[in-house]
Amino acid sequence: MTSAEPGPVPGTGPGGTLLVRGGHVITMDPGTGDLPGGDVLVRGGAIAAVGPGLAAPADARILDAAGMIVAPGLVDTHWHLWNTLLRGMSEGGPGYFRVCRELGPAFGPGDVYQGTMLACAEAISSGITTVHDWCHNVRGPEHAEAGLRALADAGLRARFSCGYPAAHPNDQVMDLAGLRRLHAEWDGRAAPGLLSLGMACRGPGGSDPAMHVPAAVYRPEFDTAGELGLPVTIHACGPRHAAGQIEALAGEGLLGPGVQVVHANCATPAEIGHLAAAGASVSISPFSELLIGYGLPQTAELLEAGIPVGLSVDTTALTGNADMFAIMKVTKGLASAVARDEFALTARRTLALATIDGARCLGLDAVTGSLTPGKRADLIVVSPGGPNLGVLTDPVPLLVTAAQPGNVDTVIADGRVLKRGGMLTALDAERTGRDARQALDGVIARSRSARH
Repeated sequence: MTSAEPGPVPGTGPGGTLLVRGGHVITMDPGTGDLPGGDVLVRGGAIAAVGPGLAAPADARILDAAGMIVAPGLVDTHWHLWNTLLRGMSEGGPGYFRVCRELGPAFGPGDVYQGTMLACAEAISSGITTVHDWCHNVRGPEHAEAGLRALADAGLRARFSCGYPAAHPNDQVMDLAGLRRLHAEWDGRAAPGLLSLGMACRGPGGSDPAMHVPAAVYRPEFDTAGELGLPVTIHACGPRHAAGQIEALAGEGLLGPGVQVVHANCATPAEIGHLAAAGASVSISPFSELLIGYGLPQTAELLEAGIPVGLSVDTTALTGNADMFAIMKVTKGLASAVARDEFALTARRTLALATIDGARCLGLDAVTGSLTPGKRADLIVVSPGGPNLGVLTDPVPLLVTAAQPGNVDTVIADGRVLKRGGMLTALDAERTGRDARQALDGVIARSRSARH
């Protein structure tokens, strides 16, 4: 069972031209800055021009953004999309990791598709145009293909980091032959330019024996990623029992510009130094880190070290939803609370974490993250008409502290309109929800049957 293939939006397919006219444009490009009453011209899926009073080409579709905020599409840097089917179930597991271990093995390829598609529908609705799908339930080639098909069907920009199956023994290497096959066939798949491949990797485990992964397992995984030239993402130094993981990675020479570390809550100053020296990036997920008890994100320390930092949804099985506006707000608030300084992390710096810095965290800053001519056309239009906004004062603090997904009027990814007038245009939200509920029913039934 799959959702309907999305159809093209008139005037916004390959080669289409679109003029987003008259909005307050926040480019996140320091060379251009903000443009009250600015225009963004999109041609062939790319940003052709940004500026006030742009002439409308004869073939352009006009999108009126007067009185609205135009900004780069939001960038998620780490999200387990498959387990969106398990939304709100972590406490009844009990616990996020246990519910994934218990129900993950019952996922078929169709369930991975539906979980990923539900996440994509929420991402689009919430103004997220780039997702990093850290897929740690690849139970076979069909599961990987299902996740990739959902990403392609949704039309988002995405990195698919191929990982190991849920409940996979820590003393067994992931399916490296399958990863090599996926890499070899990559150029022939759909959505060229929108999808990229990475590896969801494991590393040294810290002090908890249950989390220990021996070098005989993680070294071949890292080595294969290096052989294939794939970026690597690894959870490290989140909870206290994961202390020392980054030190171990540095000691083995496994950090580098193509490595993204997730969490780093308990990283020491020396470990933060290792990350900076190696050119690695960090993805923080403040809501999941708070809810699961990892402690506070080290946002200020990471930024002071010059490390590329991005924001993460992580998993809605634990956090509930994928509201990047709320993630920005809590990130700014926690940084101010820790520093006891209202301006420790400004709204504009926080917005950068969710846009250009998030893209940099994924190595995609030449492609997306700012409204810069030549980059791909990933942008959102936010209406202040809702009662949570109501006025248009300083647009940057409004996006970071007041906006909600319901304020997102328009979402454009790679020049294609995926949301307009507050409604999804290429996905059927009702059908996506219905298919997700049916898929979850099947997962639960199969899991129960396997236990009895």
